Amino acid sequence: MSTGEIHAIMGPNGTGKSTLSETIMGNPTYHVTDGDILLDGKSILNMPVDERARAGLFLAMQYPAEIAGVTNAEFLRAAINARRDDDHQISVMEFLKFLDKNMKILDMDEDMAERYLNQGFSGGEKKRNEILQLMMIQPSFAILDEIDSGLDIDAMKVVAKGVNSMRGDNFGALIITHYQRLLNYIVPDVVHVIMDGRVVKTGGADLAQKLEDEGYAGLRDELGIDVPLVDDHLSTSTTKEG
Repeated sequence: MSTGEIHAIMGPNGTGKSTLSETIMGNPTYHVTDGDILLDGKSILNMPVDERARAGLFLAMQYPAEIAGVTNAEFLRAAINARRDDDHQISVMEFLKFLDKNMKILDMDEDMAERYLNQGFSGGEKKRNEILQLMMIQPSFAILDEIDSGLDIDAMKVVAKGVNSMRGDNFGALIITHYQRLLNYIVPDVVHVIMDGRVVKTGGADLAQKLEDEGYAGLRDELGIDVPLVDDHLSTSTTKEG
C-alpha cells in the first residue's frame, strides 16, 4: 500500500481482519513469524505501540476504551504534542480553533470536548470520536477497524465525511469492514478479501459490490475454497501468544 491510497479489507467473521489491524499497530499479544511491516519504507516490527503512533500510524478501534478523568480535549492535545518536539508544541488557541473546526465537520456537540474520553458515549459517539482523533492527529497512515459497526446511515455519512476530508497524497488508510455500504461513501482504491487468514482475492471497488450481491459463499465457490475458516488469527503470518 502507498500513501495517497485507501484500501479496504473485507471477509467473514473470524478470518483475521481485526488480528491484522492489531498486529500492524503492535499489539504484543500477536507475534509476527514471517514477513515485515514497513511504514514509509522502514520496518516497524520492533517498535512498541507508542513509537508506531509517533511514527505516523493510527488505529481507529472497533471498541474504543473509556478513560475516566481525562477529557477529550486533554487527550487530543497531548496526542498531537507527542508527535512534536518541545519547540513546536501546539498552542492552546491553535488547538482550540482546530478542534472546533473538526468537531463541526463531524456534527459533534461542543460539550464533547470536555467529557471524559469515551465515558458514557453511545456507540455512534465513540465512532465519531475515533474519527475526530484521526482528523486532529493527522497520521500518515490509518487503520480503521469496523468504524461502521452500529452506525445508522446518517452517522455513517458523517464518519465517512471525516475520513474523506483526510484523503490526499500524504494520507493512506486501510478500512476493515464486513459490509459494502460503508464503501459507498468512502470509495476505496483497492479491495482485498480475507478468508482462512489470507488474502484470497484483490480487485477494485466493484469487488465489494459483488460481495454484497453474491455473499462470501459465492466467492468461496468461485475460488474452490472449502477449508473451514480459522478463528481469529492469521495462519501464515502471525501467532497469538498466551
